[in-house]
Amino acid sequence: MTDVPSVVLHGHFYQPPREDPWLEEVAREPSAAPFHDWNERIEQECYRAVVAARRYGADGRIAAIVNTLASISFDFGPTLLEWLERRTPRTYDAILAADRISVARHGGHGNAMAMPYHHLILPLASRRDKVTEVRWGMADFRRRFGRDPEGMWLPETAVDEETLDVLALEGIRFTILAPHQVESAPPGGWPGKFRTASGRHIAVCVYDGPISRDVAFGGLLHDAQGWTDRMLAPDTSGRCRPVVAVATDGETFGHHHRFGEVALAWLLHALATRGEVRVENFGALLTRHPAEHEIRLVAPSSWSCPHGVERWRSDCACRMSPPLDSPAGPMHWRAPLRSALEWLAGELHGIYGREGDALLVDPWTVRDGYGARRWDPEAAARFVDAHRRGPDAASARVRARELLEIEWAALGMFTSCGWFFDDIAGIEALQVLRYAARAIDLAGSEAARLEGGLLDRLARAVSARAGAGTGRDLYVASVKANVPAAARVAAGAVAARRLAPGVDTTCGATARIEEDGGQVTVTDGRSGRETAYRVSWHRSSMARVSFDVSATGDTGLVARLGLDDLPERYRFPIVAALRAGVIERRLTAAERARIAGGSAPASAVLARALVRAVGTLEQDVTAEAVAAVIDLADALELDGRHVPFDAQTAFDRVRAVQPSSRADALAPVAARLGFTAEG
Repeated sequence: MTDVPSVVLHGHFYQPPREDPWLEEVAREPSAAPFHDWNERIEQECYRAVVAARRYGADGRIAAIVNTLASISFDFGPTLLEWLERRTPRTYDAILAADRISVARHGGHGNAMAMPYHHLILPLASRRDKVTEVRWGMADFRRRFGRDPEGMWLPETAVDEETLDVLALEGIRFTILAPHQVESAPPGGWPGKFRTASGRHIAVCVYDGPISRDVAFGGLLHDAQGWTDRMLAPDTSGRCRPVVAVATDGETFGHHHRFGEVALAWLLHALATRGEVRVENFGALLTRHPAEHEIRLVAPSSWSCPHGVERWRSDCACRMSPPLDSPAGPMHWRAPLRSALEWLAGELHGIYGREGDALLVDPWTVRDGYGARRWDPEAAARFVDAHRRGPDAASARVRARELLEIEWAALGMFTSCGWFFDDIAGIEALQVLRYAARAIDLAGSEAARLEGGLLDRLARAVSARAGAGTGRDLYVASVKANVPAAARVAAGAVAARRLAPGVDTTCGATARIEEDGGQVTVTDGRSGRETAYRVSWHRSSMARVSFDVSATGDTGLVARLGLDDLPERYRFPIVAALRAGVIERRLTAAERARIAGGSAPASAVLARALVRAVGTLEQDVTAEAVAAVIDLADALELDGRHVPFDAQTAFDRVRAVQPSSRADALAPVAARLGFTAEG
């Protein structure tokens, strides 16, 4: 092929981590409805779409189904890939397959790029943390894609000179920046080169700002022909541009813009059939045309904050939605949140350094290596054991692994999403606080001091949401666990085995459960720490249960838990079993048939049955009749439903005509349906 213009399209695919740091499972996120959570929603809208995009023919019928990732440069956040690997293996496999196809197509240069592990704003991190995050990201890439990464996407393209020096020293060949992040972009769209403090060079690929902006925020995804014309348009002098690079969030295709993946598939086909353009990736481009133009950085800078990196540490007023309190829109919570977590991180690193020196050979090198193995807890345990020193006691082995988990959470605290959005009460900011709480839980004798210091500092971070309070209030109300995760797992496992037999009661990598003679031992899958509990459960109706959990040993924890306190992996099957029991016993055959046949939702049938059961109390106030009303009301509550208006009205009529001698018999129903004792 003669030398023709090159087109490189890059998609940065990333979602904030959503897993509960204790259970490593994503809880239901109501704002993502009708989906369980935002990962699930965006996978449906975007990720599965870009690996199976429909390209339509002139007649409007499907001409081909295209894995667009085989033709565009891309990166996926490691935490997102971890979720995709577990929950949507077909989509995950298609992502890996796209890279293999591109490796074969481009002479060994794959489309996939690596990314630092936790989506930190690297210019705000210490050099040691930069190195760890880059090494963890590279190790994750090697495990998944089976090759060394050539390029690395920087979170929010946030860059400074030290960041590029770290990348170059770790063997990264290139990164991607926005045009405003360099003092003068290389002519012709060619990649430039940057000389780092250590004397190495790294290529910097600068994307086309106007086209990228119009793809993400303009109308180009609604005009695929117009997009194609823009990609091939000459420069201002009328000359053909040798390189046109576009970069945008991958979620642009299908999530931000519905059917955006269809436009992408159309564009790729149009470019492939034109013949006068080469669609490739940056690795292949740099092999044919090594970077020659020296560039200078505008640093620190990022692609999503015109104020540099202030969005993640100060009140620069960058936001997603209109100002809440003033035209300037200051974000007064961001700086205190950053300050609080930086203080906590310093304390946690101090604990790791002090205790790690006694338990690990070169603890900071061990930290770097841990990230390559953490995905497999058994391999991680062997790695830690191989680098331990000091006493060969079980407690020392557990503590060494806990220290590394402290560091994992300490870095997770700085995931950029915690500051990107508009308020500290948002789910992203609460997530970084959960990492903080997890690290504090593992801090041992220092935990109380660390939590007190964090809360004092979080009190300065004031939410703009009415009633949300401060970061301290949010931590206490929404982050800090009143009952340890291990106790919740113990209660959930026991309840599932009793009430929903056949359900898998293991808890993934996070816990193993053993039950022996009434004692339940929960083993943390990350650290190996064992905690023993005794669990008893109480059933006040067919659909209402509670659990008493007491820790054996010195802690003596005693807690009363309800269904809502159990991890979802246990709660959902237990709720289904309890509801099924009420349906079987309290509904008629005809009502059960309507539910089974799908002609009516279970909640609607249960609500009508409750009204009927209340009506029977006019003639029958036996214990069985009363229990039927309570069972049906409790079953509705399992679905998140309130007692129906008609049921309360019916009960008021029934109670009005009953003699006073029946008041005691009706009292439990009155209380359950929401009536005062005086009525």
